[in-house]
Amino acid sequence: MQVEPQTFDRVLSSMCTEPHPDARTAAERFLATNPGDPGTYPTVTELEEEAVSMLGEIAGLDSPAGYVASGGTEANIQAVRIARDRFESRTSNRVGDHTPNRNERSTPNVVMPESGHFSFQKAANVLGVELRIVPTDDDHRADLEAVRHSVDDRTALVVGVAGTTEYGRVDPIPELGEIARSVDALFHVDAAWGGFVLPFTDYEWNFSHAPVDTMAIDPHKMGQAAVPAGGLLAREETLLDELAIDTPYLESTSQATLTGTRSGAGVASAVAAMEALWPGGYQRQYARSQHNADWLADALVARGFEVVEPTLPLVAADVPVSTFDSLRREGWRISRTATGEMRIVCMPHVTRSMLEAFVADLDRLQCRASVPVVSDD
Repeated sequence: MQVEPQTFDRVLSSMCTEPHPDARTAAERFLATNPGDPGTYPTVTELEEEAVSMLGEIAGLDSPAGYVASGGTEANIQAVRIARDRFESRTSNRVGDHTPNRNERSTPNVVMPESGHFSFQKAANVLGVELRIVPTDDDHRADLEAVRHSVDDRTALVVGVAGTTEYGRVDPIPELGEIARSVDALFHVDAAWGGFVLPFTDYEWNFSHAPVDTMAIDPHKMGQAAVPAGGLLAREETLLDELAIDTPYLESTSQATLTGTRSGAGVASAVAAMEALWPGGYQRQYARSQHNADWLADALVARGFEVVEPTLPLVAADVPVSTFDSLRREGWRISRTATGEMRIVCMPHVTRSMLEAFVADLDRLQCRASVPVVSDD
């Protein structure tokens, strides 16, 4: 096959990036191993335990349970699955010896802000739970009063986002955790993108800051591991027990992951990246990315665009559709928020020179658009 993958030199919308060299090498070495069969592949199983331990250190949890998932979508689905099954177990216990069938049970609900990732809609469809989406406030963070009014005795899970995909916002995580506790629901934090930059900020977002039960945190985003390498963390091993099923033909006897066979490439790549970069390398990369986001936001404001303040390395700006489309035709990979703003994520591969070239193209296109058309008449 002669086709080459595209380069990252004009990719400004992705939350994935070029892997660290050590991560790339490790991924290739462990490509054919299967952490889904730990009895047969003990070496990659030990690496996965190391990966979970390191993710726990980053996320403020001393003795984490979890595994290396395919990404935030799988981790979020699994968090909903844990919460649903826990809710149904509690419901069954309330009715004594009689175990009601699914039609007799009251449907559990999941409460999340409208800034939550679309993977929760997939989870609701697959798992048969009610998804209650509440509004965000003027700063694009979860509206706490709306959450309080939405939870009830059928709430299985409350979701908070630590680094939203559209505006890079961090929800009020401790307050959301208290709301979840008030109705005996589990609390899940989606830090798939933000988890590798938030340790270097003043935000309260992790297991040590709030009663977080589960978390999505992805090494293949800001963690600079190879794709796929997501992460699901749980405060207690018993939460993962909700997911376990018997695996009679494998050397191991049970499995809690959503997928069966998994490539060890993601596991090894995540460990290699974290060993190379945590904490100093990640801290320096966060500083570069945030400075780039601030520079781009200032450049866009100077040109008259309305910009959402980049509190994390993500810039959203109200750029006209015609200009956005012209930039896409120039080869820039940019995207829009749900309300139409141009969205740029300052990932590790995004350099200042890339952004300067982008702004130069923006100026040229804006200038061309402002030139009056002269009639032949």
